[in-house]
Amino acid sequence: MNIKPQLDDLRLFCTVVRLRSFAASARELGISKAVVSKRMALLEAGVQARLLHRTTRSLSLTVQGDIVHQWALRILDDVEQMGEALSLERAAPAGLLRICSTTGFGRNRLTPAISALARRYPALEIQVELLDRPVDLLEEGFQLDIRVGAVSEGNVITRRIAENQRILCAAPAYLAEYGTPTCLDDLKTHRCLAIRERDQEFGRWVLHGTEGSETIRVSGPLSANNGEMVRQWAIDGHGIILRSQWDVEQDIAAGRLRRLLPAYAQQADVWAVYPSRLSTSARLRVCVEFLEAWFAGKGGV
Repeated sequence: MNIKPQLDDLRLFCTVVRLRSFAASARELGISKAVVSKRMALLEAGVQARLLHRTTRSLSLTVQGDIVHQWALRILDDVEQMGEALSLERAAPAGLLRICSTTGFGRNRLTPAISALARRYPALEIQVELLDRPVDLLEEGFQLDIRVGAVSEGNVITRRIAENQRILCAAPAYLAEYGTPTCLDDLKTHRCLAIRERDQEFGRWVLHGTEGSETIRVSGPLSANNGEMVRQWAIDGHGIILRSQWDVEQDIAAGRLRRLLPAYAQQADVWAVYPSRLSTSARLRVCVEFLEAWFAGKGGV
């Protein structure tokens, strides 16, 4: 079999697989849906196999498509590493770097850091997506995840870039109406605002105190999968929250929130999570090292 697929078609194929849509791939790449369809047909003709199952509502890989996808990822990664090796020699990292993070941290802390990173390395093309759900870096094509809290996957590399903890808070108005908890067990009878983020089990808070780690089940009138919504509800007096210190420190200083049970906190450091060694990617290396220095300095968490 004489297979000579073009690199651009393999990249397009990987984009189609990631987005599960010809139309979405066309929008992301700034081309027409017809061009996507034509190039996928040419790729299938080149490899002499059907790669995609398409219906009006869904798109999925065939068995042959899965094989081509795995090889395409490997081939494109090799090409990227070749470019990275050249970039390392020039000490001027360039090219695309896809980063993801959570909504709250991304908007409030990562945004100025990425702005400074782009100014430092203008040849980088940086794409950031904010996702309040678990992310598969390889499957979704991200080189870097900036994550707040524990990392449970075993197939990734991690590097702590900032210290952080989650603390208990409530508005003065809430405490005036419902009272102030004096021990962890008191939370069982309070109105707690639960949030489901990447590393948090819904309604189950694990905190570290003088007796070590303790777990408590909480409930309340409101819950969400977005930390900024829950923070605002707490400010409005709806209940008690467990939020990152960086997220509520200004509210505490301004008196909008009050810290509760200060002997308790939940470890929630900020981690850089990536699927390959820093030594293989100039873009990834300079980004992680820059963010670590940024959060340790004036732009810190």
